[in-house]
Amino acid sequence: MRVLVVNCGSSSVKLRLFQVESASSLANPAARVLAGGAVVGIGGQASLELATEGGASSRSVRAVADHQGALTWLLEHIERNRVEAVGHRVVHGGERFRAPTVIDDQVIAEIERLDELAPLHNPASLAGIQATRAYFGSSIPMVAVFDTAFHHDLPPEAATYAIPHDLASRHRIRRYGFHGIAHASLVAGYAAFSHKPLAHTRLITVHLGNGCSAAAVLGGRSIETSMGFTPLEGLVMGTRSGDLDPAIVTYLAHREGVGPDEVERWLNERSGLLGLSGLSHDMRELLRAEQHGNPRAALAIRSFCHRVRKYLGAYLAVLGGADAVVFGGGIGENAPAIRARICEGMAWCGIELDQARNEAVLGLAPGAAACISQPDSGLPCYVVGVDEETEIARETMRCLLKKQGTANNE
Repeated sequence: MRVLVVNCGSSSVKLRLFQVESASSLANPAARVLAGGAVVGIGGQASLELATEGGASSRSVRAVADHQGALTWLLEHIERNRVEAVGHRVVHGGERFRAPTVIDDQVIAEIERLDELAPLHNPASLAGIQATRAYFGSSIPMVAVFDTAFHHDLPPEAATYAIPHDLASRHRIRRYGFHGIAHASLVAGYAAFSHKPLAHTRLITVHLGNGCSAAAVLGGRSIETSMGFTPLEGLVMGTRSGDLDPAIVTYLAHREGVGPDEVERWLNERSGLLGLSGLSHDMRELLRAEQHGNPRAALAIRSFCHRVRKYLGAYLAVLGGADAVVFGGGIGENAPAIRARICEGMAWCGIELDQARNEAVLGLAPGAAACISQPDSGLPCYVVGVDEETEIARETMRCLLKKQGTANNE
């Protein structure tokens, strides 16, 4: 099955066309990239990059006002008759969407109603869905793959906030978790590399980029995760604060004479590594600044690593131990120094990195994996190249085959 994957960010769109082999294991079907492209800088002068399986590439620039314009530009380079299905990444599925779902008008309406839970993300996904439906028409099946679905079966004690039950129920407040497709990709990469069945495996997956999250995964299913009702909870991130005392919001609102919405914006856009350092949200720049004696950059890095280490310890307790720790994401895959600092002093639980192995792992290909721990380490550590698009392609095929099987049995 040839599956086109559409991944819409707040100011970018990525497309990848896959050949997904349904004859292989449905649990982990092989997926080969036939073509790919991206538009970056939506809302201004945007750039388009394209690449094909044969290695040919091209780049162009023009003004792009919105996601529909970006997708139309990209789709001009994809032959319609090469596409048999389309998979869309959607960030928030709320309570309704527990698994990948075939898109129809009702599904679109329900995703739109979830905009208030993900106002920065779901509208972009909807724009991508509308643009591809307009381009391909109704003959091509489309599937929504939700970031929150991987965490949907969190046990109640992990999913529930300790606030009045009637308020939580009335306003759909629970811990949803995010980065689910990325965490699923880390789990799949570990399974392929280690050749170990996931049925009884305990993993801690750590996705570190501009956005950061961790998950405790038992038998391939998330049972705890660091992000909650919104992506603001949890680890220190590029510009997000992560965990903090909620009373800080009203305290700052009163002291600064602003509304809570403005404080929330500060916590999302001015905090994290950027807020701590006063310099940048880019870990590479902070590491350079630390080397030149910048104390705030050093504090930002220490705080970042401390928070991840704290969650590692917590998830070891939740899982009752672990079989592996898996790092991914822009920082997780490309910053050996950060991985080393996170794992420093954790020999007590079996984490002992191999310095040479760790330093050698930079810029893994999507889906590739490498072990960075010592051969006799009690708790092995791996790095996996996050590959959301391949995961979406696989989930799209699984969903359509399942629907086809259900229809055949009716």
